[in-house]
Amino acid sequence: MGRALRWGMRLSLPADLPPGLVSYRRALIFLANLLLIPLAYLAAFAIRFDFHIPAWEWDRYVATVPYLVIVRLIVFERYGLFRGYWRHVGMRDLVDLGAATTLSTCLFAGVLLLVGWPTGMPRSVFVLDWLNMVFLSGGLRFAARAFREGALPMQASRGGRRTLLIGAGEAAEMLLRQVRHDDRHAISVVGLIDDNPETHGRSLHGVPVLGGTLDLERLVHAHRVQLIVIAIRSATSDQMRRIVERCTATGTDFKIIPSLQDLLDGRAGIGQLREVEIEDLLGRETVHLNLEQVSSDLAGKTVLITGAGGSIGSELARQIARFRPERMVLLELAESPLYFVHLEVAESAPAVDVIPVIANITNPDRLDEVFEAHRPDYVFHAAAYKHVPLMEESVFEAAWNNVVGTLRVAQRAVQYHCEKFVLISTDKAVNPSSMMGVTKRIAERIVLELPSLQGGTDFRVVRFGNVLGSDGSVVPLFKRQLAAGGPITVTHPDVTRYFMTIPEAVELVLTAAALPDAACRISILEMGSPVRIVDLAEQLIRLSGLEPYKDVQIVFTGLRPGEKLDEELVAAGEETIPTSVEKIRLVQRNGGSGAQVASELQRLVDALYDADVTGLMRAVAALAPEYTPPPARAPRHSPAAGVRRPTLLTTIPTSTPLVPVPAARHAALRVQRSLLGDASGA
Repeated sequence: MGRALRWGMRLSLPADLPPGLVSYRRALIFLANLLLIPLAYLAAFAIRFDFHIPAWEWDRYVATVPYLVIVRLIVFERYGLFRGYWRHVGMRDLVDLGAATTLSTCLFAGVLLLVGWPTGMPRSVFVLDWLNMVFLSGGLRFAARAFREGALPMQASRGGRRTLLIGAGEAAEMLLRQVRHDDRHAISVVGLIDDNPETHGRSLHGVPVLGGTLDLERLVHAHRVQLIVIAIRSATSDQMRRIVERCTATGTDFKIIPSLQDLLDGRAGIGQLREVEIEDLLGRETVHLNLEQVSSDLAGKTVLITGAGGSIGSELARQIARFRPERMVLLELAESPLYFVHLEVAESAPAVDVIPVIANITNPDRLDEVFEAHRPDYVFHAAAYKHVPLMEESVFEAAWNNVVGTLRVAQRAVQYHCEKFVLISTDKAVNPSSMMGVTKRIAERIVLELPSLQGGTDFRVVRFGNVLGSDGSVVPLFKRQLAAGGPITVTHPDVTRYFMTIPEAVELVLTAAALPDAACRISILEMGSPVRIVDLAEQLIRLSGLEPYKDVQIVFTGLRPGEKLDEELVAAGEETIPTSVEKIRLVQRNGGSGAQVASELQRLVDALYDADVTGLMRAVAALAPEYTPPPARAPRHSPAAGVRRPTLLTTIPTSTPLVPVPAARHAALRVQRSLLGDASGA
């Protein structure tokens, strides 16, 4: 019994009001204050007279207390002290209580002066009454919160999984408060782990700091821990990898709090624990950009997003919706992804007019319909073929979609007077070795150099590396292979890539779109060091609680067609310059020949219509001299008989009959001369 009393007896007491009293919460708070006000005033008299109140002071108390009760209740009501939730009381509530008590004390003294100050009224009573009121009312509020959180010595502790928190900082403090406020979190925190020796032996909200991560395995067994939660926001990638390795070594389940970006975006709460993802172990720090300028740039505008069903396009839709554009047009060829992203964005942003559009970016007539109907102010062009090996086997489709599709969307942006056009590019466009990369490089040159596009519309390009979590990235492939028991396939032990998270990539796109410095230029993000793909595979295996090369094998298959060992963000003839945004740099180009772009682009289109793979690759090489075309390959198809070859340089004679051809693949480039200019660049 003595030991039970020494550690604090725990009884099973209810933590909440009975359901029948919840609706009367405000009335109960009012009644509590109605009792506390005269009690605090009486205690002031008692303390002033050493608990022997003379009879005449009793008369003074009885005569003045009604004035105090009326004044203080009115002031407390004006300060909202009857409307708060005592279970969530904090410093702000204490400040409001102090201010309301001070004001009511001053007004009470003023009322007494107006009615005639009682002779001999002790001034110290006012000070003592103020102290008593703050102590009693504030103490009652904090006692209610402590009772709700199970922090009282006579209150039963909540059940749940015995949990260690790694981290003893702000994130851990927020999580502890959330756990105590919300019964849905079925965890019982038994201790904190922190590598800062100065925190050892201290406590946070009554939970002790037991030691550092080096002691993690011993502490897990000593305290019978069932769950480890990583609650650190400022950990570097190296620190996070070490923490994960030590968590894995314990054999105990471990999770992590949501990222700061998810918390700010409202996608998660501090108590919504999740599995540790590969993004948490990136070899570079995640960059979060200031989006205030983006908000003012997009508010009230009409925004068109091509490729809206893809990883980048759908995230663009989600983030742009937060900035309250008037209308958002989601253009996509694949119906199922478009259906789901439209459903999600329309539900999360009911104030925005979200319009789904099924269309092919190479279909000029359909593009005219879309631009005519919606008149977009902004175009974010994310539609493209991006899979490197597939595009090596489908060179015509790569050029048709990535080059001609970009050209046609850009032409409509100029024709319908769009303010800005943002092209989503890739690091594979730098010194390209693949058809996908070189077609994206040509797309960059089209929007920045083609003479007929220059003038009214502000064309911009954003380059970034691979995005983690996209359908075409290595991570989903690795996860499928891991779920099947392995092996995990990596092309080469030395292959490296730059990586970004999808939200981070979209933040870059939106920031570059609003940045005045980025007009008519290529923007890139300072991405840190590239990541070895084999390291990524090993980390993913460890996150699954397995050991690389022991439980799961990693097999090297060799580089595929068009792939390189290393990717670059800047070409040999390019330099980067800083911008007003710390993490964004601009590519300083030596310039190019707009006339040459126009003439070689015409050759490229002619080759597409002739199914002339040699001519196509020559035109590609002329538009991107840094690219070395592969050996000539046999044509995969030929144009329909009777289709007249289009031209980028002259208008189409109306007298020439045209054989109907699906515009999505082989329609004529029917464009006006004023949009493209001539070969001389006029």
